[in-house]
Amino acid sequence: MACIETDVEKKSLLKNVVVVIPCFNAGHRVQGAVESVLAQVEYAIVVDDGSTDGCIDALAEMPVQLLSFPENQGKGYALIAGVRAALELQDITAIVLMDADGQHDAAELPGLFACFNSEGADLVIGARSFDRKQVPWRSRFGNRMTAWVMGYLCGRYLPDTQCGFRILSPRFARCFVEKVPGGRYETEIRMLLMAIHNNFHIVSSSIATLYEPGNPSSHFRKIQDSFRIYRALLQNIRLFRRL
Repeated sequence: MACIETDVEKKSLLKNVVVVIPCFNAGHRVQGAVESVLAQVEYAIVVDDGSTDGCIDALAEMPVQLLSFPENQGKGYALIAGVRAALELQDITAIVLMDADGQHDAAELPGLFACFNSEGADLVIGARSFDRKQVPWRSRFGNRMTAWVMGYLCGRYLPDTQCGFRILSPRFARCFVEKVPGGRYETEIRMLLMAIHNNFHIVSSSIATLYEPGNPSSHFRKIQDSFRIYRALLQNIRLFRRL
């Protein structure tokens, strides 16, 4: 279903949405990502997950809230810390999660937010197209396999289970930080499992696929992190059925 952005939604987007950006050794990319976000919203929280490359130095004069871990803990811990901080703000209607490496286009925020509002969603997750010309077959295969496994085990198919471009309602965000443990990339899968098994309203919305050749900005470890994701799928199905 097409989602049309209105002037009221634009105004609401600027005043009542906070963007959380986890960051680890993102190099020069993080500055551009934050600048593009601040063109859309008034408030952003960057969570530095123990970066050692000085990437956050460029943010010192920018109007963002910066949280820093003394050493790397994992993307999941950074997400939870950022969402907790966002929930402390007043009159927030939505919390957006975006990556720091420039692979999410902040210009798509109004469209995603329009879907969030029109659908009355608790969780909007971006769905990338994974065009054959842009994305290596291993990345396409891995995402599709995870989507299939999740659909088979949970009875709910989502076209992109690993996209970090998401919008959370405050009530869903509170449940997320209370029920989902920290970790690395598996935390995002646990978020989806928690949403499914607690009957939150999940919506997928198409977004552009921005992918650098070789994906040099990614810290995803194909073997270790894939193992963590599939282990989380199996473990948390049983866990969330008891919640």
